[in-house]
Amino acid sequence: MAAFRLGLIGAGRMGRTHLRAIARSDLVAVAAIAEPSAQARDAVAGTGLPVYPSTGEMLDRAAVDGVLVVAPSDLHEKIIAEVAARGLPILCEKPCGVSSAQASASAGVAARAGIPLQVAYWRRYVPALQALRARIAAGELGDLHLVSCYQWDESPPAAGFRAHSGGIFVDQGVHEFDQLRWLTGQEIGPMHAVAAAMVSDPQVRGDVDSAELIAQLSGGTVGLVSVGRHHPPGDMCRAEVFGTAGAERCDFLDPAEGDRTQQQALLRQAEDFAVLAGGGTGHGAGAADAAAALDAAERATALIPALAAQG
Repeated sequence: MAAFRLGLIGAGRMGRTHLRAIARSDLVAVAAIAEPSAQARDAVAGTGLPVYPSTGEMLDRAAVDGVLVVAPSDLHEKIIAEVAARGLPILCEKPCGVSSAQASASAGVAARAGIPLQVAYWRRYVPALQALRARIAAGELGDLHLVSCYQWDESPPAAGFRAHSGGIFVDQGVHEFDQLRWLTGQEIGPMHAVAAAMVSDPQVRGDVDSAELIAQLSGGTVGLVSVGRHHPPGDMCRAEVFGTAGAERCDFLDPAEGDRTQQQALLRQAEDFAVLAGGGTGHGAGAADAAAALDAAERATALIPALAAQG
């Protein structure tokens, strides 16, 4: 069986991360790359793949079965509309825009075009988190008191990226909001948030380096989200669940094994998208999930003065 041919839109750091992961697949292959930045095009010149300066040119000239959008978040809506007009299935990096309105609009565009639109919340493909979700659903931990989700990066991204990312809750926090909903099956309700009073990068405006949020979930559980941009030992993510019948801590991404964990999940995600694009059942996040995560991020952002002032 021929591999599913993906067109990769965006060859920045995350685009190249996807490229490395998919290179190990027998079911999916990146067939072409679109990237407007000459510097980023140079970074993938050694792959042997055709590289085009625009999405339109790639779609005109390359044979692809679907696309993976890894462009800056504020370009997601425009690119999704352009690709949907060609009738191609879309796997879009989170958060699928920088607002819930953009994610919902993209969902409508995809629905009218009759194409699948999956959003790349790769943690849904981490076996340890899948096992934790199954234990929660089976009632093995009892009624849930608290679910805590942590994401602390080794260091902040470039100031230029942060200027277009929507702030820490849109950039990082959407992963935690999606994870809370996916793990518990509950929606995110009223919330409170605080941030440490520091930003280490003087070029950055309208963002913070760390923030903490506590929310009431629709099933009565409390959700805690902790996000930060300074964890010198390396990237770290974990989830903790406290229930009436048990508790579990899941350190699914740590400085020693983080890259390996993410790479394996991105590979599983791409192969699952190929199944969805071929008419099968996918197990990833949809645009409605992306809109729900962005809605929570928007509400959280409004609670932090430094973030709300920028918005």
